[in-house]
Amino acid sequence: MRRLKRLIADQHGSASLEFIGAGTLLLVPLVYLIIALAQIQSHTFGVDAAARYAARVLAQNPAAIESVSGNVAVIAQQYGLRADHVQVAVTCADPGPCPVPGALVTVTVTAYSPLPLMPDFLTIYGGASVSVTASSTHRVSDYEVTP
Repeated sequence: MRRLKRLIADQHGSASLEFIGAGTLLLVPLVYLIIALAQIQSHTFGVDAAARYAARVLAQNPAAIESVSGNVAVIAQQYGLRADHVQVAVTCADPGPCPVPGALVTVTVTAYSPLPLMPDFLTIYGGASVSVTASSTHRVSDYEVTP
């Protein structure tokens, strides 16, 4: 017991080594958190941009409903999202065929943002990832636009 008290009271050591050790232990999780939040924020911007663009395209040209998933995939890839992690849903406020002139069309884009430095087998089914969702609603033009 006396020896333990003497070791605790002993101030002979290397402060710089303790500083580097403690700093590393505290800094690594902080840097990982910053990188993870930046990546999630980037993917949030990606799904938001994809939903707004797809809703705007459908509002101007309802015949382009077949190309919505392709357009969303292209925009999502620009923000670093994998196309197989992106899901697109198109709904209309009014029952019946969708989209029709004058109706409200809503495009919802959901994606899984994998956490950084995680292997693919942990993120493939939504584990070790964060789900980000964005939706946008536009009124379909009463005037048909022909490309």
